Amino acid sequence: MYQYLRKGPKRGVALYSYSAEFGLTKTLEDCFEDVCDMGAHGIEILANTHIENYPYPTEEWVQKWFRLCDKYEVVPVEYGNWIDSHVLRHRDLTTEESYEMLARDIRLAHRLGFKVMRTKMPVINEELEPVKNWREIIRMALPLAEKLDIRMCPEIHTPSNLKGKMVTDYVDFIKETNTKNFGLNIDFSVFRTEFGENEYVDPHYTPNKPEDIIPLLPYIYCCHAKFIHMSDEFEETTIPYKEIIQILKDHEWDGYLLSEYEGADKYDPGYEVGQTLRKQHIMLKRYIGD
Repeated sequence: MYQYLRKGPKRGVALYSYSAEFGLTKTLEDCFEDVCDMGAHGIEILANTHIENYPYPTEEWVQKWFRLCDKYEVVPVEYGNWIDSHVLRHRDLTTEESYEMLARDIRLAHRLGFKVMRTKMPVINEELEPVKNWREIIRMALPLAEKLDIRMCPEIHTPSNLKGKMVTDYVDFIKETNTKNFGLNIDFSVFRTEFGENEYVDPHYTPNKPEDIIPLLPYIYCCHAKFIHMSDEFEETTIPYKEIIQILKDHEWDGYLLSEYEGADKYDPGYEVGQTLRKQHIMLKRYIGD
C-alpha cells in the first residue's frame, strides 16, 4: 500500500466534499483520480457512504480499495464512523452494544489500512456534547484500538469552544488513561470569522483564535480543513488559514489537513466541487510549502 512519508502538515481530501456527486456523476475511482491530480496524498471516507456493502465489504472490494491507493498514490488517513446509540426507536443502545458497533468499525478501518478514525458520537444538546456514557464506550474500545494501532478521534466542530468543557473533558480522559489511541480531530470551522448576509450563525458560536489550538496539538491526529469560499486569488475568505497553518508548522505538527467543502453552492444542480478543491489546494500548498 502506498505511503507518503513527508513530515509536517500534509494535504488530503475528505470525500464528504463530493457528497452531491458521489454515486451519481462520480465513482470512488473518480474521486481518487481527483485527489491525485491536485497533488494531495491523504483521503478520508465516510464508512457507510463510500464502502460498498458496508459494514461487510467483499474481499474483492477490499482488494480494489488497495489497488486504488497504489494506483493514485493515496494514503488511507481517516475513516469516518458513527456510534449510533439512537439507532433503535424504542431505546438507546447499551454501552456494550455501542462498543460492539465501534469495535466492528475499528476492525474494518484496520482492514482498509486506516490509522485514524473520526469517531462521531451521538450528541445530547446544541453544543454538541456527546452522550453521557462516552467514557465507558471508549474505555472498552481502547484495548482493541491499541492492538490494531487505531486512534479514535471525535470531531471538534463549530460551535464548539476549544477551551470549553467538552474539549477539556476529552483531554482529561486522555491524560487519565494515558492513551495514544484516543484524540481529537479539529474542524477548522471553529475558527470561522466571516458569514454571508443571510447565512445562519449558531447563537452558541464564538470564533476561536488560531493560537487556541496550540495546547491541543499533542492530542490532534487529524484536521478537517473546512472551507466555505475560495477567492479568485486562491484565498479562503472566511477562515484565517495563513495563521492556522503557520502555527502548525511552528509547532512541528505532523498530520493531514483533509479538505472538506461546505460552500452554499455545493448541492446546486450541475455544480462540480473539483475545481473549488483545486483552488484550496493551491492555497494549502503555498502556506505549507509543499
